[in-house]
Amino acid sequence: MPAILGERRKLRRLGGMVLLLSMALFGSGGAALADRAPALHVITIEAMRYTPQTLEVKAGDTVVWENKDAFPHTATAENRSFDSGEIAADGTWKFKAARKGVFNYVCTLHPTMKATLVVK
Repeated sequence: MPAILGERRKLRRLGGMVLLLSMALFGSGGAALADRAPALHVITIEAMRYTPQTLEVKAGDTVVWENKDAFPHTATAENRSFDSGEIAADGTWKFKAARKGVFNYVCTLHPTMKATLVVK
């Protein structure tokens, strides 16, 4: 029994050291690491619209368009900096937002569908 208690104390001490080292390297709770990690954002295509209508992301983030309509759509930047091609019904398209700027985009199959991607 005493050997087991000794092992538990060692494990607790080791866990505490790992936590302190993590906080020293990454800040409290790892916030510094989270600020640098690219994020994943989802734009839903449904009922002939993009939701959200305006999405703000950081350079390096990934944006995924999910088509929940029963027919294809596109996500095509007006300046042609990105173009999904046809996103099939129940399909998705991924885009890594590398260049900063404001990108208005449309569905080339349904030109009344418009939205904006802001990359900071």
